[in-house]
Amino acid sequence: MQEIKSNSLTKLALQRFKKNFWGVLSFWFIVACALIAIFAYVIAPDNSQNANQMHLSIHSKPPGFKVTMLTIPSKNISNQSFLNRIFKGIKNTDTEIPIDTYNFEDGVLKISPYSEGELIEISKSIELSAFPTGLTTDQIGERYIKAQTFILGTDKYGRDLLSRMLVGIRISFSIGFVAVLISLLLGITLGAIAGYFGGKVDALIMWFINVTWSIPTLLMVIAITVALEKGFWQVFVAVGLTMWVEVARVVRGQVLGIKQMQYVTAAKALGFNHFRIITKHVLPNSLAPVIVISAANFAAAILIESGLSFLGIGAQPPMPSWGAMIKDHYSYIILGKAYLAIIPGLGIMSLVMAFMLIGNALRDALDVKG
Repeated sequence: MQEIKSNSLTKLALQRFKKNFWGVLSFWFIVACALIAIFAYVIAPDNSQNANQMHLSIHSKPPGFKVTMLTIPSKNISNQSFLNRIFKGIKNTDTEIPIDTYNFEDGVLKISPYSEGELIEISKSIELSAFPTGLTTDQIGERYIKAQTFILGTDKYGRDLLSRMLVGIRISFSIGFVAVLISLLLGITLGAIAGYFGGKVDALIMWFINVTWSIPTLLMVIAITVALEKGFWQVFVAVGLTMWVEVARVVRGQVLGIKQMQYVTAAKALGFNHFRIITKHVLPNSLAPVIVISAANFAAAILIESGLSFLGIGAQPPMPSWGAMIKDHYSYIILGKAYLAIIPGLGIMSLVMAFMLIGNALRDALDVKG
């Protein structure tokens, strides 16, 4: 009977969620961002590792900037596997040179590097032997000299901002996923134990929860990050270890009420052990609010990671992080190039808002009283 009732409530919650326009829109936006995060290097114009191809001569260019790009292939042959190239990017050792003009004379390629009219550089000559043998000058020009458009412009190092944004989604998604996973494992475990057993066990766990709760989140994250040294995975652990407290308090409150239900009493009378009662009967009926909290924690984890990267103790260069991108370019706001900081800021805002909206939609859908 309890299972039939649970299935009916699940179907009703799903129907109510589908009627929430902003919830559904946020859900598909998050799905699209997740797919972009997985296949970032397939989509990004700059598919080198960390989208770190620099062109200092075209730094800080506005969105839609176009330039002619000469690519000089590397003699080193990469032995990366297909999956490695898709998920980690190409170990690109090719040399890319933005140019203004070029022409072939006497078996050499003469180019004028991009100068924006401010400083005319002396033309350079490149031997045709730098390119694969057997190619004509027309084939070299067609294959290795192409017009390139930077849709979102370039950053202060001349890197493609769109590619950095796309690859940067991975950081935000991975930090949110791992941090929420850690917080759920700790929070559900400790909250269920405290609520189910009560007494001294509950008092001890609640004391630990209250002590952890009293420490400012950002301060604790910074302390853990410094203790574990700066790095990518260290931030995951640090953020996850600071977000379990709220989950534990909610789960404890739910378990305190559910353990008084008749089906729990019946399970105890049948001789079921505590582990089975908690995992099979108590937790499945207490996770609705935890799902809502997880969505909010996902958004909070993204904000915390962005803040840590802005402070320089998050993801380390050259790994693209939206918070680090804001840090690198916030001074450009007063130089007439505010888009360099606004674009990653909009990325953070849109992703956090999507998780908050889907959290609100889940709260409304799972509201039994409503």
